[in-house]
Amino acid sequence: MSAQKRAGPSTAAVSRKRVNYTPQDVNEVLAKVAELTKDIKNEPEVALTLSDLALPHAYCEVVDKDANAVMDEIEATMLRMANTIMQGQGFEFNVPSRTKTNQMYVPQLDRIVLKDAMGRRPFSSTQTCRKAAITARILSLVHQLCIKRIHVTKRDLFYTDVKLFEDQSQSDTILDDLSCMLGCTRSSLHVVASEKGVVVGRLTFVEDGDLINCSKMGVGGKAIPPNIDKVADFQSDALFILLVEKDAAFMRLAEDRFYNTYPCIIITAKGQPDVATRLFLRKLRSHLKIPVLALVDSDPYGLKILSVYMKGSMNMSYDSSNLTTPDIKWLGVRPSDLDRFNIPDQCRLPMTDEDVRTGKKMLEEEWIQSNPEWVPELELMIRKKEKAEIQALSSFGFQYLTEEYLPRKLAAGDWC
Repeated sequence: MSAQKRAGPSTAAVSRKRVNYTPQDVNEVLAKVAELTKDIKNEPEVALTLSDLALPHAYCEVVDKDANAVMDEIEATMLRMANTIMQGQGFEFNVPSRTKTNQMYVPQLDRIVLKDAMGRRPFSSTQTCRKAAITARILSLVHQLCIKRIHVTKRDLFYTDVKLFEDQSQSDTILDDLSCMLGCTRSSLHVVASEKGVVVGRLTFVEDGDLINCSKMGVGGKAIPPNIDKVADFQSDALFILLVEKDAAFMRLAEDRFYNTYPCIIITAKGQPDVATRLFLRKLRSHLKIPVLALVDSDPYGLKILSVYMKGSMNMSYDSSNLTTPDIKWLGVRPSDLDRFNIPDQCRLPMTDEDVRTGKKMLEEEWIQSNPEWVPELELMIRKKEKAEIQALSSFGFQYLTEEYLPRKLAAGDWC
């Protein structure tokens, strides 16, 4: 296709061709979404778990535990350490391995899980003594938090012993190790991430006794609480949840009050999803039983971000049962949308060699193969070596996303 043809019509021409989705057309636009919502509400309550499957090997999965249960696990661990020290054997931690080779994709559950291979962390080894010391120190700190029944951020935890930890990434990694070792979710350790995700739209909930109305939070939205355990009583008349990759797109949707015209809840983690946003999304989807439609960049990294929400991350595969929302639908921006919506050449970015390698590697992933409609989209992206951000839609006007692109996609049921 020539550059002239692909560049698309002028802004004035686009305006003449637009379908004006006025309020009386809303039911028509949302007809297919309503059908999807009805199907979800009719789904059976019972879902498969790992224990239901006859897998050829064992696995490591965690559950929510209260403060007393976590303290019991820590105390039992330290008693074992004390016994081995008194016997002159020193001490070591046996920690589940979180390497890629110890992870697997389970098609029946449509998510990544952690197998049961273990790693030794002896204090007597020069290679692991520092990690063993950090592990013991964080166990002590978590025990204190459980006694006091308080929560701190990961940053707070790091600053309790900066000289030992040296870098926050090291204390963060040990926290994940401890979740696996103690068999509990990371939130059970009373250590949370700083607020990152935000939500706006047709949703009310109770947070630690306070009623929150997400339609009254302005264009910035309501910060998703880092402690999801204190969130309860979701109420909504939304037909769907719109999961948005970028903060800029979220702000456009919030400022245009997109949720008032098309009843929905809008969520973003402002890029790579954090634990709180993933937990919040799963809890929201489970309680409301409405579809989740995703709006991400048309590039391999947009899909990788989407995969974390859907299948889980390598770092936290041990907690995938609590963090994943497997049935998210990919609404856009899809590679096929670039020509369908006449995205101009100047708004399409050439894929780098690294982009192409990442895309090809993703095509080999089982979770991509399990979504047959995704394969031709990714193949098209790699073949044309073109990518585009959500903001490319602004070439037709700043409100093109809310007034034209999303209504047309929703009306056509154009998701996969």
